[in-house]
Amino acid sequence: MTLKDAVAGKEYIVLDIQTDDEELNAFLFSLGCYSGEAITVVSHLRSSCVVSIKDGRYNIDHQLAEAILVE
Repeated sequence: MTLKDAVAGKEYIVLDIQTDDEELNAFLFSLGCYSGEAITVVSHLRSSCVVSIKDGRYNIDHQLAEAILVE
């Protein structure tokens, strides 16, 4: 399942990030978003979603949310 389809308020584990952009991968890694890390969807908005990773909250667009696979 992708992060876009995740239920708000539930904690998930990142399985994979499916993007070919190395700069984006490095940015997500700096936020703490990488395989094996816990991530929680705080809320879904019209064109984005708010996620909680470690101690931070971030707003990511749906295109990026579809690239993050969680279980």
